[in-house]
Amino acid sequence: MKTSDLDYELPAELIAQHPAQRRDESRLLVYDRASGAVRHRRFFELPEELHGELVVVNDTRVVPARLKMRRPTGGMTEVLLVERLERDVWEGLARPSRRLRPGQRLGPVELLEPLGEGRWRLRLHGEPEGEMPLPPYITETLAEPERYQTVYSRKAGSAAAPTAGLHFTPELLARLDVVRVTLHVGLDTFRPVAEDDLGAHRLHGERYEVRPEAWERIDAAERMLAVGTTTVRVLESISRGAPLAGRTELFITPGFEFRRVNALLTNFHLPRSTLLALVMAFAGVEETRRLYRLAVEERYRFYSFGDAMLIL
Repeated sequence: MKTSDLDYELPAELIAQHPAQRRDESRLLVYDRASGAVRHRRFFELPEELHGELVVVNDTRVVPARLKMRRPTGGMTEVLLVERLERDVWEGLARPSRRLRPGQRLGPVELLEPLGEGRWRLRLHGEPEGEMPLPPYITETLAEPERYQTVYSRKAGSAAAPTAGLHFTPELLARLDVVRVTLHVGLDTFRPVAEDDLGAHRLHGERYEVRPEAWERIDAAERMLAVGTTTVRVLESISRGAPLAGRTELFITPGFEFRRVNALLTNFHLPRSTLLALVMAFAGVEETRRLYRLAVEERYRFYSFGDAMLIL
């Protein structure tokens, strides 16, 4: 598959800059793969579209990981914490990277080793106390940082939110049969695919964990709704023999055989993203293109704070 197959046209005004006033008032495009039917709903109507599916969510929590500091020379430096490697050692992105040196101390950050492409191994003195790392396409200030967390988030470790879950309220969750897994989202999930051939792209691993009792319920469920692409990657990794805790580099592209996920709840993703490739693998390439064109025509809101799509 060519990476250019992941391109589509999106008017800039459809990139959501703010979440819906109430989480579950966002719109929901429903696509039934068996019949080809499309329905336009509101997210709070999700239970009416399900048929006994066990709903699996990713309970990771976003770290306030964007740290802004001043270098001894007076210039500004920004460090984005990507992943905790040890108790006080992290991998992070630092800029301007070419002006930084191993051994430098920048506020609470001590630079240890450059890893290439702006990445650094670093030591953080204390806990992260920075800003919420919103994606670059969100250019307006977020008044309530908690709106970039799911209501069920509990395990801090992500550099970005599992955005399909942002639509849930506690009241809506109470109407569903829910089980939790954890995958700490890294920035590579959202990194545009640079290679012309999609198969040449490589994902950096992301840490995940599933409790044994949770996997017992997942394994026994007749039907499964994965909330978000991160949840899909956890479930499909373990269904292929991966341990209940570890790292996954699973890259799901068209032609992939899904062994555990029966339905997918997801947001509308960026062009040339691995997330869009996963949706195409689940719904079909041409079907996904058609649904995205329809979403543009119907003025759905796109990306992290945008609307959602349910694929049955």
